[in-house]
Amino acid sequence: MRQLANIFNLGVKELRSLSRDIVMLLLIGWAFSISIYTAATATPETLNKAAIGIVDEDQSELSNRIVAAFYPPYFNLPKMMTTAEMDAALDNGSITFALDIPPNFERDVIAGRTPSIQLNVDATRISQAFTGGGYIQNIVLTEVAAFLQHHRVPSVLPVDLALRIRSNPTLDKSWFAAVVHVINQVTLLSVILTGAALIREREHGTIEHLLVMPVTPFEIMVSKIWAMALVVAVAWVASLTLMVQGVLGVPLQGSLILMLAGAVINLYATTSLGIVLATTARSMPQFALLTIIVIVPLQMLSGGMTPRESMPQFVQDIMLAAPTTHFVMMAQAILFRGAGIDVVWPQFLALAVIGTVLFSVALVRFRKAIMEQG
Repeated sequence: MRQLANIFNLGVKELRSLSRDIVMLLLIGWAFSISIYTAATATPETLNKAAIGIVDEDQSELSNRIVAAFYPPYFNLPKMMTTAEMDAALDNGSITFALDIPPNFERDVIAGRTPSIQLNVDATRISQAFTGGGYIQNIVLTEVAAFLQHHRVPSVLPVDLALRIRSNPTLDKSWFAAVVHVINQVTLLSVILTGAALIREREHGTIEHLLVMPVTPFEIMVSKIWAMALVVAVAWVASLTLMVQGVLGVPLQGSLILMLAGAVINLYATTSLGIVLATTARSMPQFALLTIIVIVPLQMLSGGMTPRESMPQFVQDIMLAAPTTHFVMMAQAILFRGAGIDVVWPQFLALAVIGTVLFSVALVRFRKAIMEQG
């Protein structure tokens, strides 16, 4: 009971210390609110309100159909212009795409010829230029095919593809981006808060006060872990309910209670990782640089940004030792597909094992750091 009381009191001390750190509080608030919103609504791979100009030299029914097919949210309403105006607009950057429909385009299409439409792209706007060409090609081909159905006998394909989209029927990328960013922020903040709490005491000299108290290194470390994990867990729940579900309108399918349990186990691992990094670094700047080196690969290779199946096999094998890999798999299964414990128990077990290993390493290094400090 005395050990539990020490852990509780030391954890309360950490919470009080954090409440006086305005910079950290602002970081937590920004990470779980504005950062989530911007990540969800400003995904660069999504074409959004791209500026397009069209030179219609045909002035036919088919060309009018093509012009009318470009509308928000993927494109702004097309700017009708001449060839000279098109070149000037591309030069001054007022449009990203310029579509030139040649004369007699409709007549050639009906006659079975293969006329060409010129598409000019401003490649300096790389995020839109990369995906916009494919969008425009699909739009033009779709309109041409629909137009020809009124002039030719449609061919009947031997196979009909029935498409069913699950979890995200509208293919809204903001749903995926919002949840993945919340997952990444859990790892980032838990490592930063726990490591910063330890280094802050070392730099302020309060660690010497703890050394003369009847507390053990185990109690000191566990108090930091539960206090910082509690802060991140509360902020995570608030972000999911208020920002992701409320502001962004992302429907979450699974049990938030089950997801919270998985997040707690993940925090057990990531806060221990924060202790390991803090005992390795000698100052706050060193800790910040070390955190970047560790966090960036954990986030990029965990399967949240890029599917693990597209990575080299040795990368997939190595990342199985990272807690973020299993946390991403578990979160996507629960929040997107509504999975239960019968599906995600392997991820729970893996996080518990990884957390125990990191906790053991952190405890050994923390005891060594305490002895060196003493």
